[in-house]
Amino acid sequence: MSRKIRKAAVIGSGVMGGGIAALLASAGIKTLLLDIVPFDLKEEEKNDPAARNRLVKKGLDTVLKSRPSLIMHPKDADLISIGNLEDDFQKLSDCDWIVEVVVENLKIKQQLFKRIEPVRKPGSIVSSNTSGIPLKAMSEGLSLEFRQHFLGTHFFNPVRYMKLLEIIPGEDTLPEVLSFMADLGERILGKGIVWAKDTPNFVGNRIGVQGIVKAMQLMLEEGLTIPEVDALFGPAMGRPKTAMFKTSDLVGLDTLWHVAANTYDLVTNDESRDSFVMPDFVKQMIDKKLLGNKTQAGFYKTDLTPEWKKIRKVIDPATLEYKEYDTVNFPCLEAAKAAKTLPEKIRAVVYGEDKGAKFAWKAVAHNLIYAANRVPEISDTIVEIDNAMKWGFNFAMGPFETWDAIGLVQSVEKMKADGLAVPQKVLDMIASGATSFYRIQDGKTQYYDFATKSYRDVVVSKNIISLAALKSNNKTVKTCKSASLVDLGDGVFCCEFHTKMNAINGEIVDFMAECFDYVDANGCGVVLGNQAGGMPGAFSAGGDLAFMAGLAKEGKYAEIDAFLARAHAGMMKGRYASFPVVAAPYGMTLGGGCEVCLSADRIVAHAELYMGLVEIGVGLLPGGGGCLNLWRKMTENIPAAVTDVDLAKFFIPTFMAIAMAKVSTSAAEARANGFLGPKDRIVFNRDYLIGEAKKEVLKMVDEGYAPPVKRKIRVFGEAAQGMINGELFNMLSAKFVSEYDAFLAKRIAYVISGGDVRTNSEVDEEVILKLEREAFVDFWKQEKTVARVEHMLKTGKPLRN
Repeated sequence: MSRKIRKAAVIGSGVMGGGIAALLASAGIKTLLLDIVPFDLKEEEKNDPAARNRLVKKGLDTVLKSRPSLIMHPKDADLISIGNLEDDFQKLSDCDWIVEVVVENLKIKQQLFKRIEPVRKPGSIVSSNTSGIPLKAMSEGLSLEFRQHFLGTHFFNPVRYMKLLEIIPGEDTLPEVLSFMADLGERILGKGIVWAKDTPNFVGNRIGVQGIVKAMQLMLEEGLTIPEVDALFGPAMGRPKTAMFKTSDLVGLDTLWHVAANTYDLVTNDESRDSFVMPDFVKQMIDKKLLGNKTQAGFYKTDLTPEWKKIRKVIDPATLEYKEYDTVNFPCLEAAKAAKTLPEKIRAVVYGEDKGAKFAWKAVAHNLIYAANRVPEISDTIVEIDNAMKWGFNFAMGPFETWDAIGLVQSVEKMKADGLAVPQKVLDMIASGATSFYRIQDGKTQYYDFATKSYRDVVVSKNIISLAALKSNNKTVKTCKSASLVDLGDGVFCCEFHTKMNAINGEIVDFMAECFDYVDANGCGVVLGNQAGGMPGAFSAGGDLAFMAGLAKEGKYAEIDAFLARAHAGMMKGRYASFPVVAAPYGMTLGGGCEVCLSADRIVAHAELYMGLVEIGVGLLPGGGGCLNLWRKMTENIPAAVTDVDLAKFFIPTFMAIAMAKVSTSAAEARANGFLGPKDRIVFNRDYLIGEAKKEVLKMVDEGYAPPVKRKIRVFGEAAQGMINGELFNMLSAKFVSEYDAFLAKRIAYVISGGDVRTNSEVDEEVILKLEREAFVDFWKQEKTVARVEHMLKTGKPLRN
């Protein structure tokens, strides 16, 4: 049987249901979104389809209006149809996968599944997005065939952006159904799969909520403030800036309370059951409707003065009054700031001597011990728990990776000295000579398995290539401080950047040219990619502005021109090489990073792609071939037989993309903006990116790759400049742009259009590249450009002058 999801249904159009529907549609799956008929219909509305679909329509509208967007591109919404659970219930018979996302009430879910059973087609999959109700209870009394196709699929909110998908097998779920859903979730929907057991709140929320609530309890015991806790458990610990309490505000205090209370009620044999009891002051906040962001006040709130100045305040747990707060200073945080690696930062915090460090140690130690005690209760391996915390809570390290980072043996000795009950299996592990939960052996990452008391390979999809594992297995063939060339096997090599934010500097430019020479002699193709962490992460945040600013400050304009000339030569070498070059961008792909991709033969992009040529924001224009290559990308697929082309239709979006510094909010939007072409691919799972790019290289080689023929490029010419000048005059008059923006935009139009040539002229590529270089250098001579760059370097924000 060849199983496919031709059409899916999502029942429940709230935040989670709408988010799941948006994700399915973004992945190209036709989706039916259903919800109840409103209870308060007037008599004249009872036969009105629009009125009967009011709730589901509101849910879909919320999805489409959400910012950041829950859907990849507005057109994806065309794949979503709506209906209600009375008039449209029979439509479920057409669906291959039905996802239940209704209120967390066992009786309601049981009634719904009993209605679904006679309607669904045999073999169709039914899943629940419950966050804590046992599957066994929900499927009680249903047929074996239903139970064989029933499982839990627990997405995390917001569905588009959170990588975690917990899959919970039922007692009777068929193995082939589980493997199919895991493949669908990972490969098609781009999620990281964590196999959870049918236990209260599964894996992520069980470990994560315990950590948050225990930290709240310890905060009151140790006399710390809410901002102090958040400062300690933010980036210094490899966690999001929202840390604990700001994260709780995002989730909603009522939601957090519900999860904690539900867990407490159900885990009667949990040795740390009391660590799910939230402090009384939180209950008082909930009673007062201080629920977090949804009510504009939670642990934190922001007031506005009559002058519209924002004043950020935090609640005092003792009085429930809000007050302003200062920047938190602990010696351990200063030490963490000075540390270079994340493990060094974490060690600086938990092994410090100040009040904050002692609190952090207690909170971390309790959570590490709790996580170890949950194996095999909630999952069979430590890997599932670590992945759940990384993918569901955006931690850089899971509990067991954190344990390794602070030193397993050292931390256990400290735990014992503090009188904490270290799990016997951890003590036995250390006694056996295993002193870390993870290790790399023969280029493979292994984890310690408590069940077999041995190390086992971390199982990953064959589609996933780990650059870190390859490098640890001596697969680096060339390297420098800023970049490396890694052997991916089969004659394919990866040119990996590893500067801060993967910014492109002179060393990278020179190194890429060397890489192309090496691959020309020793391989069959190149992938331009990296696997930097973070969400969304940065393929490359652009060129090294500080380097350029230093040259400009010293008046070394000739050196800037020479640098660009080298960049252009390297770009052209890659473009016309005898082997394919495939770029694998994700996340922030800005400025120079975008230019690197535009010059490649093909792009294999992650779905979360924030791509754009943003140089005008700092008073510059794309100087690494971006003007040439975006214009080429826009026009290269015009058939040769079409000779009478209105180039204005292509010029305007090209110019606007650069002059307005447009940045896509997804790969789908990047394609709509012209940055991705019809042969470029979009991959939903970022872990697959390097592997899929390698496959693309080998496919092109197998098809008999030949480099593009170097030809002249058709340009819009002088007509473009007149058209743009008129539009800029209108924008200036309406004060949409500054005079300096208009000055920059005119020169950008001049470059893209090919300079002083007639409309539809054909010019050599070098003509546009020379115009790029000249404009780039001239802009650096302008005081306002220098001011914009200095402001960006100092504040991280653009300056309008």
